[in-house]
Amino acid sequence: MLDRSTRNVLHPPPTGEGDEESWLVSYLDVLTLLITLFVLLLSLAGNGLAVQGSRHGGEVATAITPQAEAAARMVAGAGLKPQHEGLQPRLPSLNIEGVSVAEGQRGITLRIDDNLLFSSGQATLTAQGREVLSGLRETLERFDGDISVEGHTDDIPIATAQFPSNWELSSARAIAVLRYLSELGVPTQRLRAVGYADTRPMESNDSIQGRAANRRVELLLHQELRDS
Repeated sequence: MLDRSTRNVLHPPPTGEGDEESWLVSYLDVLTLLITLFVLLLSLAGNGLAVQGSRHGGEVATAITPQAEAAARMVAGAGLKPQHEGLQPRLPSLNIEGVSVAEGQRGITLRIDDNLLFSSGQATLTAQGREVLSGLRETLERFDGDISVEGHTDDIPIATAQFPSNWELSSARAIAVLRYLSELGVPTQRLRAVGYADTRPMESNDSIQGRAANRRVELLLHQELRDS
C-alpha cells in the first residue's frame, strides 16, 4: 500500500487553473452570439428596405432611422461597405413638406407635389412653389451633374387655348421650374426640361389620391453630391 506522500506524487491534487480559465470560454461564446445577432439584424434591415423600394419601381425611400445610421457607421468602421452607401444618407437634413427623396437606377429624384407649385390647370409658379424651390437651392448647388426637370400629370384630359393636352401642360410646368432654378443661380447648362404628361403614373388614376400622387414635378439628379 502507498503512503500519502507517494499518492500525492502519482496523483497530484487539482490546481484550479481550469476553473480560473473557464470564464474566458463563456465570454468568447457570448461574443460569437452577439456578432451573429448583429449580422442577422443588418440582413433583415436590408431586406426590409428592399421590400419598401419595390412599391415604387425599385426606388428606395430615404427614411433612415438613427439606429440604421449607427449600424452603417459600425460596419464602415469594420472595413466593410455599408449597404446604403450613396446619396440618400447624405440628405438627412432635407425636410420640406411635400418633397420626397428617392434613389433609382437613373439617379436621385426630388419629387415635389404639384399643388405646392401650381394652381389647377396652370403652369405659373405660386409664391409657395417659389419658396419650396428656394429651399432646394443649397442641395442642388452641391451636385456637379445634370438636373432633369420632369413634369407629370394625371390622366384627366385638358383642352384649353394655352394647353391643348397634358403634354403641353406637363412640359410648361417643367419649363417654369427650370426657369426659376436658373434665376436662383443653378447653371442653365446643367438643366433640362421634360414633359411626360400622364405616361409615367406612380399610382392608379382610379382614385382621387392616386391622381394627386401622379400630378408632380421631379428633379432627377444624375451624379453624386460633392463633399461639403
